[in-house]
Amino acid sequence: MEMNGFFLIAGPCVIESEKLCMEVAEKLCTLTSKYRMPLIFKASYRKENRTRVDSFTGIGDHKGLEILQTIQHYFDIRVTTDVHTPDEALMAAEYGIDIIQIPAFLCRQTSLLKAAAQTGRNINVKKGQFLAPEQMQFVVEKLLQFGATMDKIILTERGTQFGYTDLIFDVRSIPKMKSLNVPVVLDVTHSLQSPNQTCGVTGGDPSMISSLAAAGVACGIDGIFVETHPRPHDALSDGSNMLPLDKMESLIRRIIAFREAYVKFEKEIQQPT
Repeated sequence: MEMNGFFLIAGPCVIESEKLCMEVAEKLCTLTSKYRMPLIFKASYRKENRTRVDSFTGIGDHKGLEILQTIQHYFDIRVTTDVHTPDEALMAAEYGIDIIQIPAFLCRQTSLLKAAAQTGRNINVKKGQFLAPEQMQFVVEKLLQFGATMDKIILTERGTQFGYTDLIFDVRSIPKMKSLNVPVVLDVTHSLQSPNQTCGVTGGDPSMISSLAAAGVACGIDGIFVETHPRPHDALSDGSNMLPLDKMESLIRRIIAFREAYVKFEKEIQQPT
């Protein structure tokens, strides 16, 4: 069963330990091998955008990046992590990170985009919750101006601010960003966040992950981004919106079913009548 280039970006929100990352990566590799879906393992070596001063931010930059290297080499898969400053982009490249992720809140930071482009690595830019999808045109233009090539750019939809404490996934953003001729990914977990909670910890609704994923596939996304954890209630970051690891296979099966229907329909409408 081929996925026609469709890929999965998945992993825990943050690197809590090497043991956790190995556990998640092993399960994801088993599933994606079974269903012939390319996998990119994602985990943040540092969580910079946290509301409360006592929130967990990581186990140390170098230790976290070394764990990503271990995952990359042991499982022979690509890895990605987010960066927050030009120096971090360079450091991630030095550790061999395959895809440098630009967080949504920093998607217009020119110096950060420039540094990421100049590493020569692939770059995944998350659309800011405050941006219209059409505005990502200027992000792509910046990256190209600074030396990136079209084949190295990915854009990710991760929801749009809807009032103070909610996000919505506007399906129109997928075809609008795809018109920029780069792969477009849907981050289903972060699109379901509930920000600005009074306790200072972001909430979420993982029960809707499967529904949003299906909608995204029906709109023609090129990949899906899912944060997953074997024990979300014990997670040190974003536990409220991560998908339990034991539910990943069910999600992948649903994605495949919708993807096959989408590909079949696209082929049919392209045939002359």
